[in-house]
Amino acid sequence: MVAFRVTGCAPCPATGLGFKDTAMFTVAAFYKFTPIDDPAALRTPLLSACERLGIKGTLLLAREGINGTIAGTRDGIDAILAHIRDLPGCADLEHKESHAKDMPFLRMRVRLKKEIVTMGQPDVDPTSAVGSYVEPRDWNDLISRDDVVVIDTRNDYEVGIGTFQGAIDPETQSFRDFPKWWQDHRDEFRGKRVAMFCTGGIRCEKSTNYLLGQGVNDVYHLKGGILKYLEEVPEAESKWQGECFVFDQRVSVGHGLVEGSYDQCFACRRPITEADKSRPEYIRGVSCHQCVDEYSAADRARFKERQKQISLARARGDIHMGSDAQA
Repeated sequence: MVAFRVTGCAPCPATGLGFKDTAMFTVAAFYKFTPIDDPAALRTPLLSACERLGIKGTLLLAREGINGTIAGTRDGIDAILAHIRDLPGCADLEHKESHAKDMPFLRMRVRLKKEIVTMGQPDVDPTSAVGSYVEPRDWNDLISRDDVVVIDTRNDYEVGIGTFQGAIDPETQSFRDFPKWWQDHRDEFRGKRVAMFCTGGIRCEKSTNYLLGQGVNDVYHLKGGILKYLEEVPEAESKWQGECFVFDQRVSVGHGLVEGSYDQCFACRRPITEADKSRPEYIRGVSCHQCVDEYSAADRARFKERQKQISLARARGDIHMGSDAQA
C-alpha cells in the first residue's frame, strides 16, 4: 500500500528522467556528529513530526549525534529536514537524496542508541578530527595512485555486490570488527596513504578518526560516500563496479542512484539475485544459500510463521509489520 501519490513530478536530479504520473518518493540519508545532552528528550517530538508529515524510515539518536534514512513526499522531506536542522548543532547538516517509485519503508522509528554507528571504540571522536575529505570528482585520481591503498569499510555482504576497482575488502561482518582487522594488517600498509569509503560517509568519520589515533597521518575518505559518487560521477568515467547495497526495500542502487537488480533474503537480510532464488537452499523468508546453516530449527520455524503471516496479510491487502525487516 502506497502512502502518497505524487503526480507531475519534475525530472529526478540524479538521473534526469521524468516521472510524470508515477508515484515518487524522495529518500534522504544523513548523519551529524554533534553533542546531544538528552537524546531521549528529542525522540517524541521527532517521531511526532515525522508521523504528521507522512515520513517513514529510521532515525537514530545518541549522545554523539543523529543518523537516519527516511522517505516521503518532496514537501514532507523538506519540512522534516528543516525541523532537524533547527536542533542544536545541526544547522549545517548535509543530506543525500535518491528516489523510489514506491515507499521503501513501512513505518517510522526513532531509536535511542549508544552510538549512531557502532564501532565500540570509546576513544573515537569524529568531532575532534577526521581524515581529509575527497570530493567525488577527485576520487578517481586519488585511488589510481600507486602510493594509495583503498579500503572498503562496509560489511562483507555489502562489498559482495559492488565496490571500487582495486579496493581491499576487510571481510568484516560488522563495523565492530574493523579495529581488530586494522591491527592485524596495519604493517601491510606502511608507507602508504590510506583512502577509505562507505555507503554514505558515516563509517569513515569514525574509521578515519581511529586511524589518526593509531598514528596514520595521511588518511582520506570519500565525501558523501558511494551514494554521492554514484550520483555525481558519470558511469562512463566511474571506477565503481557492481551495485551499492542500501538499507531499505530497494536493496541496491546503481549509477545515477537508480534502483538496482537485487532482492533480499528476509532471514539473513543479505542481498540475493534472481538466480539465487532458484537454488535449493532458498525458501522465501526462511533461508538462502548464504544463511542456510546459520540458524536453529526454532529460528527457521519462527521465520516460516512470520512469512506465512506476511503472505496472509498481503492476500487481505494489508501490510504485515514483520515484512518491515530492514528497520
